[in-house]
Amino acid sequence: MTMPTYNFKTISDFHNHFGMAEPENPLFSIFHDSHSEEDTNCIVTKLEEPISVTNEFYAISMKNIISGEITYGRTKYDCSKGSMLFMAPNQTLSFGNLVVSSESFHLAFHKDYLNGNPLFDKIKQYNFFNYQVNEALHLSPKEEELIKSIFKNIQAEYNNNQDEFSKDIILSHLETLLKYADRFYKRQFLNRREINQELFTRFKNILELYYAENRLETNGIPSVEWLATQLNVSQRYMSDSIKAETGKTAIDQINLFLIEQAKHLLLTPSASISETAYKLGFEYPQYFTRIFKKKVGISPKKYIENAQLN
Repeated sequence: MTMPTYNFKTISDFHNHFGMAEPENPLFSIFHDSHSEEDTNCIVTKLEEPISVTNEFYAISMKNIISGEITYGRTKYDCSKGSMLFMAPNQTLSFGNLVVSSESFHLAFHKDYLNGNPLFDKIKQYNFFNYQVNEALHLSPKEEELIKSIFKNIQAEYNNNQDEFSKDIILSHLETLLKYADRFYKRQFLNRREINQELFTRFKNILELYYAENRLETNGIPSVEWLATQLNVSQRYMSDSIKAETGKTAIDQINLFLIEQAKHLLLTPSASISETAYKLGFEYPQYFTRIFKKKVGISPKKYIENAQLN
């Protein structure tokens, strides 16, 4: 059975499909699904059939997810914690068997809504819009209340009579929301040491196997994008996890791995600097020399000479 796929070109299309009222602004909308206090812990949404959704606009949602299958694999979330999901234009979200409880918020905005505002450029700096959906932001109860208050401030202005100040006020609240999300994501990475360690271990194992199979020489140095694909995570999520775990970027870790192999290869009998560079996937020996000197502090030639003296 083929999974139903929906591509929403406009926010109005999204609203119409899910039976929501027409948005107040064709480039911006916010929806709040609220329930009474006594209903807080009951299940209010079930989506048993898997579906795939692609939007041509930004989307942010906050909901309490009990269980479900999101993007790859079954991911179960604590009912007491809110989860935030972020989608950039043309990203695809696939999910099914989803069980959601309590109230939820959904915010959508077209990139054109940001025209003329500094947020147009700033939004590109928020890595979480490029995370896969199973890399959701999990909020503590205190964080959840703070995020809810920002959503409600946005909604109050959205439902107010629109005037010349409305857009700037909404975008100001939206930027505050994004800044807090960025802070909470960084906290989440720091608090996930075991997950970060496991991902970094797998990252190193992939590099080791790549080297052992002589793929450096035949295919060149693996890209960050390729490594992320092997790990089944997004490039930015992998980079942030490795940075949180090691203090160094993914590119730094690739280079450090190559330099460690170079130290061994350079000291093998009859080895040359050029041969070592090509064996490690460098297209130009000069670039290899520059990277080696930057990481080791001396040139490959000097490294060989010092080893021979010892």
